[in-house]
Amino acid sequence: MNPSDASFLRTLCSLRWLATAGQAATILVATGLMRLELPQLPLWSGVLALALFNLYAQVRVAHSDSAAPATAFGHILVDVTVLTWMVGWSGGIANPFGSLFLILIALAALALPLGWSMAVASACVLGYTVSAAFGLPLPHGGFDALSLHMWGMAANFLISTVVVLVFSTRLAFSLREREREISTLRERFARNEGIVALATHAASVAHELNTPLATMTLLVDDVADQCEQPELREDLETVRELLVQCHERVLALAAPADNGNLNSAVAVQDVLEQWSLVRPTVQLQRNTDAPLRLMLEPGIGHLLMVLLNNAADAGERAGNPQVDLTLRIEQDHLHGEVRDYGRGFDTSKAMLPGTLFNSGKPDGMGVGLALSHATIERLKGELWMLPATGSGARVGFRLPLPVKEATS
Repeated sequence: MNPSDASFLRTLCSLRWLATAGQAATILVATGLMRLELPQLPLWSGVLALALFNLYAQVRVAHSDSAAPATAFGHILVDVTVLTWMVGWSGGIANPFGSLFLILIALAALALPLGWSMAVASACVLGYTVSAAFGLPLPHGGFDALSLHMWGMAANFLISTVVVLVFSTRLAFSLREREREISTLRERFARNEGIVALATHAASVAHELNTPLATMTLLVDDVADQCEQPELREDLETVRELLVQCHERVLALAAPADNGNLNSAVAVQDVLEQWSLVRPTVQLQRNTDAPLRLMLEPGIGHLLMVLLNNAADAGERAGNPQVDLTLRIEQDHLHGEVRDYGRGFDTSKAMLPGTLFNSGKPDGMGVGLALSHATIERLKGELWMLPATGSGARVGFRLPLPVKEATS
């Protein structure tokens, strides 16, 4: 459990309520059932002080996501002070509940840095020494000293068991959560390193492809001028448009970047037209109120292209080349969903971060989905995958938009 977040303080607050209830119950049992003549005013004052401090601490923790080790030490120091007060007024060194100082030391050792743990241990030793040196003798009442001490040790054992169980359970849960976070971060780091290497290689390839693409475009123009067959001329014109699109993509790889965002924006309508040019055999159905004039950064345009291509591939493999697209703007966010008519996917892997060069398609490179995940994370958006009704899958995303784009 990391003391830099507020989870440790929240755990302390929960345990402090348990301690307050236990102290109150112990006073009632000792003075009522066992008829021990304990100084009730100092004891109940300690219970009240601990309860009031815990109310204050819980309010502060509820409005805070982080806490320094010094803050956690201050909380534990209050617990040590109250425990010293309670033990001192109820038997001192003869009070079997004096061993509860060890619980506070254990909590600090498990959750705080070494220096602060040593400080807590020193405070507990000092508190135990003060309660032993200045504590009032424990009145025996109708019980002999040995029996009273044994019953106190039994109650102390039960309380310690509950405290250790609660804290260790939360600690184990926190450690598992941290391991999952570290594993996810490790996967994202490896993916992002691959993306950086891929971008470096792509810049080199773009420089090499620029001249051949321009030459191929000129050759297609010459062949089209000399061709007299209308059908062949249409095919050549389509090839020329594809070459121009490839040339534009190659030039975009060398475009200047500004804080990770390419300067040139692209309209939704242009993205859909380019995709339809590449996938003419796939039927695209979209909502009529889609914001076609919305200008997107190239990263979002690439995300939309990848999702449409994946959906088209899934539909073509299932013999149903159809894709449904829904785009809308809600509360300064772009909401999108792409629905395919393929055979579906494994829902257990739906929320995993995209892994570079790991594709589920036989002829895929495993780059598109990884770049999509990276784009979503960079723009602080969300990506989800759900099975569609009947057959196929639905892949949706939500991305924040600049104010000027969301209101246009």
